[in-house]
Amino acid sequence: MLKAVIANFRQRLRYEWLVPMLLVAMSGLWFSVATAAPPKSGEVAPDFELANVDGGTTKLSTIAERGPVVLIVLRGFPGYQCPLCNVQVNDFLKSQEKFQAAGARVVFVYPGAGSGLVQKAKQFRGERVIPEHFTLLVDPDYQFTKQYGLRWNAPNETAYPATFVLNSDRKIAFSKVSDSHGGRTTAKEVLEQLAKNQQQGSK
Repeated sequence: MLKAVIANFRQRLRYEWLVPMLLVAMSGLWFSVATAAPPKSGEVAPDFELANVDGGTTKLSTIAERGPVVLIVLRGFPGYQCPLCNVQVNDFLKSQEKFQAAGARVVFVYPGAGSGLVQKAKQFRGERVIPEHFTLLVDPDYQFTKQYGLRWNAPNETAYPATFVLNSDRKIAFSKVSDSHGGRTTAKEVLEQLAKNQQQGSK
């Protein structure tokens, strides 16, 4: 009887120690995933391939070979069409000729839940004409968003708005990530950065 009581006590003791240890390990794993940092200036942007809103796909490494890339991550569809995303896209479209003169390609990423995301992206585009050197990509179920550490994992949220300016080798020359709906880059700010990069490259 005594041996059985001791054995039972030891088993319970191991269990009581094991559970907290497992919880600590799991919380550490969750923390490391949840706090994955977005790529920073000076780093090489991870390659990806996403679907275009009108069909086909775009691969980052392929378009980067042609010249600088301005990668803009929108909030996509958090349950509605984000008005600040509309303002930002319109701002960049108004400067489309300047981006073309700079030899830059502007890529918008529209994240959201996979079901019906392409249709939501088309609704977001609306009657706007997207020029040849601009691209609207969809990120269903946040595959790209998570890869870039930009997933805003909260109710009615999708991704942290972000902008990356990449050189032809995909090295990030400029990055800006907002922790709110606002704080976005402007076309003027990005064009100034592209001009700065061009001046540094010619030296």
